[in-house]
Amino acid sequence: MQNKHIIFIDLGVMDYKTCWDYQEELFNNTIAQKIANRNLKPEEQVPTKNYLLFVEHPHVYTLGKSGDEKNLLLNQQQLSQNNATYYKINRGGDITYHGPGQLVAYPILDLDNFFTDIHKYLRLLEETIITTLKEYGIKSERSTGETGVWLDADDEQKARKICAMGVRCSRWVTMHGWGFNVNANLNYFNNIIPCGIQNKAVTSLNKELGTEVNMTEIKEKLKINFCKLFEAELQAV
Repeated sequence: MQNKHIIFIDLGVMDYKTCWDYQEELFNNTIAQKIANRNLKPEEQVPTKNYLLFVEHPHVYTLGKSGDEKNLLLNQQQLSQNNATYYKINRGGDITYHGPGQLVAYPILDLDNFFTDIHKYLRLLEETIITTLKEYGIKSERSTGETGVWLDADDEQKARKICAMGVRCSRWVTMHGWGFNVNANLNYFNNIIPCGIQNKAVTSLNKELGTEVNMTEIKEKLKINFCKLFEAELQAV
């Protein structure tokens, strides 16, 4: 009873905590349905829903459950001066930044509808970004032992991250996702040690191209590539 339809919702610009609560609601509803299905006959079971959320957040720093608070280089007063907020959250990974011009995606998928392999899931998220960047003439890649998408990953002098990733998975249901620097203000990354990785730079698509990127256009490319890789169909709401 696999459901490979994914409900797509573009949330526009949304406060991080508001969006986190919304993610949690969808995530918990999916898990509740999976648990309920266990007590039903096959013909009575209700297929679980899958979601893909796109959003931009006001300036915010988030720290994953395995992260070190020392990687945030601002105190509370300095956060306020930068119009930024800070949250400890329940995804994997260390610290990252979200803000205007960064396209954040939150896939809330029941991987029982696709495949039960979290490493494959992460690699497909990365591949979605890598494939999309190719369409802009940008060669990107993975960095050994580090989740996310990089440019010149093997060159210590040039290596720079263009997309950070961190996910949570429980009962094969996912939440959180990627932060893709499209037109992001990279100065905000100077206030953290991104993902806890010292001496590696961050970049954005508009910096690499030398021009502003059309956000509507790149959203469409990402949606198409995501669906191809997950062999799924998107449904708009």
